[in-house]
Amino acid sequence: MTVAETVAALLAARGVERLFALCGGHIMPIWMAADAAGIRIVDTRDERAAVHMAQAQAEVAGGFGVAMVTAGPGVANAMTGIANAHVSRAPVLVLSGTPPTPQEGRGALQDIDHLALAGSVTRFARTVRDPAAAARTLDEAVARALGEGGEPGPAFVQFPTDVLRAEAPAATRGAEYLAPRPRPRPAPDPDAVERAVDLLWSARRPLVVSGRGARGAGPQMLALLDRLGCASLDTGESRGLVPDDHPCAVAAMRGAAMREADLVVAVGRRLDFQLAYGSPAVFGDARFVRIADTAAELRDNRRGEVEIFADPALALEAMLEAAGNRAPQVDGEWIERLRRGHRERAARLRREMAEAPPGSDGLMHPLRLVGALRQSLDGDAGDGAVLVVDGGDFLSFARIGLSASTVLDPGAFGCIGVGVPYGVAAALARPGKRVAVATGDGAFGFNAIDIDTAARHGAGVVFVVANNGAWQIEVHDQTERYGRTVGAQLRFADYAAMARGFGLHAERVEDPESLPDALERAFAAAPALLDVPVTPEAVSPDARAGLAQVPDLQPLVAWDDAERSWRADA
Repeated sequence: MTVAETVAALLAARGVERLFALCGGHIMPIWMAADAAGIRIVDTRDERAAVHMAQAQAEVAGGFGVAMVTAGPGVANAMTGIANAHVSRAPVLVLSGTPPTPQEGRGALQDIDHLALAGSVTRFARTVRDPAAAARTLDEAVARALGEGGEPGPAFVQFPTDVLRAEAPAATRGAEYLAPRPRPRPAPDPDAVERAVDLLWSARRPLVVSGRGARGAGPQMLALLDRLGCASLDTGESRGLVPDDHPCAVAAMRGAAMREADLVVAVGRRLDFQLAYGSPAVFGDARFVRIADTAAELRDNRRGEVEIFADPALALEAMLEAAGNRAPQVDGEWIERLRRGHRERAARLRREMAEAPPGSDGLMHPLRLVGALRQSLDGDAGDGAVLVVDGGDFLSFARIGLSASTVLDPGAFGCIGVGVPYGVAAALARPGKRVAVATGDGAFGFNAIDIDTAARHGAGVVFVVANNGAWQIEVHDQTERYGRTVGAQLRFADYAAMARGFGLHAERVEDPESLPDALERAFAAAPALLDVPVTPEAVSPDARAGLAQVPDLQPLVAWDDAERSWRADA
């Protein structure tokens, strides 16, 4: 077997069914070997999109995703996708090639220092120059990507093209390298479990916040919430883990829950900008319990009074067992007030999604689009649906109005443009399920060309473009603070015409009453695209909160004001 065939054999043995790639001479030996091994190659139109697709594959289907990019500009193009996977802590293996060994350092075609680019945003970055090292290097790369012994995230392995063509010694590609291994699941410390139970079962206003690390602990999370009857917030990293109608869900009362909780249990969740960095200015005197299987989700920004380094599912199971029949002390009136406020705000939002008036320009309000898409994803037809939300201003509307069993978004990196590639990969990973991409027009433009990939590979995804002809969150910020707009206007382009040019079913929908039928036609004909002009006059929740202003101390103006006041008083 050649080194390229060894690479393909390892991927096939690890259960990799598809890899996302853009072809090039430096990686052609792996490309052809993977195809011969029965691995489907999803060829994209840009390397960044290939890495985004690999990330979505991992997050929707589990395991790790694989992207393959050629040398030089191929690696450079992929860096945004790699950086996004790095911040998202997503297990992605990126494979690349370099010029043949005799040409290294001589000005060869596409010869740059890939490791210098990839080193800061990967868990592992290595060049394989010895054919005997191929299998063991890949084995280590996959382990690092999955977070075995550290934080999950992207791993990068590259091969000189002459090495890919060389023979890999049989003794170096044994089952100990090729065969899959069960992922280690660290068990919780019993003493830490007991202390966490004492805090949680004696708390009056406990709040459980879930994140990336909780995705594999859904049943245990629901069991804990049912036992306690406490408040719950699932963030974008784990959206769909706790159903919107669960008795503990209080997402619409997020601010009050964060401000009033006396104990916060963070399960697999960093306390990043989306959670005010865990600041006492926002969370008051709340104590914290941190549960995670990676250090980054265990002690960033705010240390826990108890920190449990363990597989979150095992930790939650141990806590439930340790609690036994102990009665929680949750303040029922507090929970009911949050739930009542949540229900009232949710009902008001539903009315707005059904009745929001058009702008003075006659274009529909974005919430009308959100409401129609929500209905198409609810019920039996949307069972197991995947929702991808993308953009800046429109993301803010979609985040409060849309949900599904699996939700993907730009994440903490704020990497807009992920919508199209995420949607393509999600549709391939879940054939027969509804997969929808709700995106703003600006975000759509980043990877719009990969609707061609959806068409060529039969990915049953529906792209819904909220077309407001602008980078609207920036337009609002510029208008409010500077009195003019500069470089933030787009055109109300005809994205449906573009999609039809690539062979998709596509419609431009201007009447909100026509949206339900148009969505059903789109799902029936997917891949499909709906181009929906919406009024730029609508002000999104994030625009109102001042997110685009980038305040000095906190991401939102209200939190920033609270932080300044707290620091002055401290």
